[in-house]
Amino acid sequence: MRTQTKSKSAPVRQRQDPVVARTDDVHDIDDDAEDRQRGGIQSLARAFSIMEEIARSREGISLAELSKRVGLHNSTTFHLVKTMVSLGYIRQVKDGKRYRIGRPLFALAASALDEIEMVSLATPILEDLSRETGESGHFAVRMGDTVVVVARTAGPGAFQLTDRVGVVRPAHCTALGKVILAALRPDQLDRFLERNELAAVTPKAITDANVLKADLDEVRRSGMAFDDGEFNTEVRCVAVPVKNFTGQVIGAIGISGPIWRLSIQALQSRARIVQTAANRLSSEFGYSD
Repeated sequence: MRTQTKSKSAPVRQRQDPVVARTDDVHDIDDDAEDRQRGGIQSLARAFSIMEEIARSREGISLAELSKRVGLHNSTTFHLVKTMVSLGYIRQVKDGKRYRIGRPLFALAASALDEIEMVSLATPILEDLSRETGESGHFAVRMGDTVVVVARTAGPGAFQLTDRVGVVRPAHCTALGKVILAALRPDQLDRFLERNELAAVTPKAITDANVLKADLDEVRRSGMAFDDGEFNTEVRCVAVPVKNFTGQVIGAIGISGPIWRLSIQALQSRARIVQTAANRLSSEFGYSD
């Protein structure tokens, strides 16, 4: 009789249900992205706040004072400042205790102030200036030894001047030009006088170098320049310097009008309005006194 051997049955595998994760145990990847974004925005906001405070401090600022002004812990401020120093946007003063704005930031700002940007910022201010004074408004910048009008507006009054944008004017006999000449260093002004003949554009134009220097001294003292028929015998002008974030004069803003309407007294009274316009435009270019 044949003996039958019972085969060993294979172990029965128990069916396992798929693991279902509880929704409250999952950390969504989108949450991580949002957290990183919020952290990045916060760091950027802090960095810009630090740069703005440093820019306001002409003589530099210590880490402790900087932390106090921006409302951050010293260690947080230090790490942000350290990063910006490594990038060159902030630099340490030689004593190692204070910080100032770095040169790359100046280069970025300067490159942004091209002619198109200047015109876009100056035009609405010139429009307000012309509306308030009733005269033509001009914004001019230096071009070599001359000045070029890069933006202009006409006032509501009759007989407005019709100078076109891009017109070049001599510096020594225009209010706009005198403002720009007055901003030159003494050696730069001397070289200008060596290169240029002070032409008698009109009988009132200054043709003597010493007289011009005295006039420019008065421009620096008063902060404004006048042109009483020196370029056009029928026109009077007043102009005021426009400065950028470094305090450098980058142009001049002014008004012009016919002498029969713009008397000396009227010109002087409107000079205050021109000064206000210049302050507005300088502020647009980052200047703060």
